[in-house]
Amino acid sequence: MTPKQKLYIARHLAKLGIDIIEAGFPASNKADLENVKLIAHEVGNTVVDSDGHIPVICGLARCNKNDIDKAWEALKYAKFPRIHIFIATSEIHMKYKLKMSKEEVIEKARTMVAYARSLGCIDVQFSPEDAGRSEREFLYEILAEAIQEGATTLCIPDTVGYNWPREFGQLIADIRANTPGVENVIISTHCHNDLGMATANTLEGAYSGARQVEVTINGIGERAGNASLEEVEKYSGMLVQPHKAIVGANAFAHESGIHELGYDFEGKELNDLFWRFKSVAEMKKVITNDDLMALVSN
Repeated sequence: MTPKQKLYIARHLAKLGIDIIEAGFPASNKADLENVKLIAHEVGNTVVDSDGHIPVICGLARCNKNDIDKAWEALKYAKFPRIHIFIATSEIHMKYKLKMSKEEVIEKARTMVAYARSLGCIDVQFSPEDAGRSEREFLYEILAEAIQEGATTLCIPDTVGYNWPREFGQLIADIRANTPGVENVIISTHCHNDLGMATANTLEGAYSGARQVEVTINGIGERAGNASLEEVEKYSGMLVQPHKAIVGANAFAHESGIHELGYDFEGKELNDLFWRFKSVAEMKKVITNDDLMALVSN
């Protein structure tokens, strides 16, 4: 998307009442850094309703100083900036992707959360990537360290869409029950849709005590996507299936009843209009209100 399109969407998310907008990954490239900075300036300081709502503007960062510096460079202009730091915690990711031991991962997480706080960012979110496949006791330990260093939100991702709802709900419940200091922070869900379970997992996470849920416009995300907020196919280029709930074209369709338009017919007159309507429907896929009014006036 262009910077203009991203800003347009961010403004409407703010109007919708979204609490936190994760605007991008500033360290990924200069364009993304500038986009996040623009949203931080324009949306992160603008009251959009009578309640005085201004959303938190968030940026993503890996567990290294360069990423965190870039994130803060872009976010510091917002009234409520947040840095979202992540590092993998599953055995398979630590061994083959990070090539780091558990101790090294904990140390990296601990020091980078502290570093983000040292820059002046008082709102730091920490994510143990691939939490759904991480060893529980290790997860409790690294989350406790992040809390101790000043993390304010713990995001629990099902990074590869591996979990089923009951399983993911239990994960959230276990973290709440076993992580020292967890009562002082907010737990968030972050669910991918590889098994078609992202929304169900998100709901189970909320039922189990998560107070923040991470969702995306149109469900856009890696592979099968993320839990979906709503659809903006005009900019994304990803077509929405007609029968999709809430936003699909069929969700606004109904059996044609001319009295919805202020007309009232009965008996033979209604039957005649109905058969003329059926004739038009055989030739046109979509019948508009204008078509119905033309039928009545003919």
